[in-house]
Amino acid sequence: MAIAKAERLMNLALCLLGTRRPLSKRELRGSIEAYLEAGNDDSFNRMFERDKDDLRELGLVIETVENLDGDVGYLARRDSNRLPPVTFDGEEAAALGLAAKVWQQARLAGAASGALQKLRAAGMPEDVDPYESHGALEPRIPVHEAAFEPLMLACRDRRPVVFDYRKATAARPAPRHVEPWALECWRGHWYLAGWDRDREAERVFRLSRITGKVRSRAGQFTAAVPDVVTVRETVAGWAGESATRSALIRLRTGAGYPLRAKAVSVRERGDGWDELEVPYGHGLDAWLVEFGPDVVVLGPAELRADVVDRLRAVAKG
Repeated sequence: MAIAKAERLMNLALCLLGTRRPLSKRELRGSIEAYLEAGNDDSFNRMFERDKDDLRELGLVIETVENLDGDVGYLARRDSNRLPPVTFDGEEAAALGLAAKVWQQARLAGAASGALQKLRAAGMPEDVDPYESHGALEPRIPVHEAAFEPLMLACRDRRPVVFDYRKATAARPAPRHVEPWALECWRGHWYLAGWDRDREAERVFRLSRITGKVRSRAGQFTAAVPDVVTVRETVAGWAGESATRSALIRLRTGAGYPLRAKAVSVRERGDGWDELEVPYGHGLDAWLVEFGPDVVVLGPAELRADVVDRLRAVAKG
């Protein structure tokens, strides 16, 4: 049935694009086999109106023209349905190719490749190969969490969701009712920013802590969606980027290279441990827990207490 409808829409579009004058419903019905097979006029009229709306939703500009006798006809002028030429300079083509390469490791790999092929057919420079190496580092967006795809669709469609979420300090997951805004990748982890309906405040959720299925809910958003820049700042702050002071930690020699990259200073102790001064902001305690026994917090005291609480919660299961 899906193939039959697609064929019917294609035939209708070709009729409307190929005519030099408006075609009436009667003429269209006589030209398209699927319409000839319609049981009666009412069935045909309903089918035609649905098909016409579907073509318009797909982007086809269909004009409705009434002649002097009051008869209504339809046509799709070629000049109204022709896109302007697509042109890119070398830098723009390289940026698009690099973006397509990034998504090769994610669920959007097929869509990214298809879009790139269409752009090449439209005139994107052929001498830019997005799948060639652009340097020693290969860009990747790792997506291992099952929650990524349903949350991505929910963000796109502005649909509220419900999922079970386990906080780092909690032994068991709890349900969260969220209006999803955007997904952001930070330090190799995916985060969802959105409006928590139960807490009536914006929150950031790490996808790896979402358990079970993400379930969609009907209804509209109750909170305004901020712009992209604000959402990214929110995720960065919750992920520990917005530092207001420093923390002193002891790190096992040869471990914790991401921490070393963020460190303000590093002092070798010579006993298998190094002392690092790192920026201290929201989320640092959760990040330090990921390094397990390779990290010991020396100060400040509240950071040490937060890390210990998180470790105890993990140990309890």
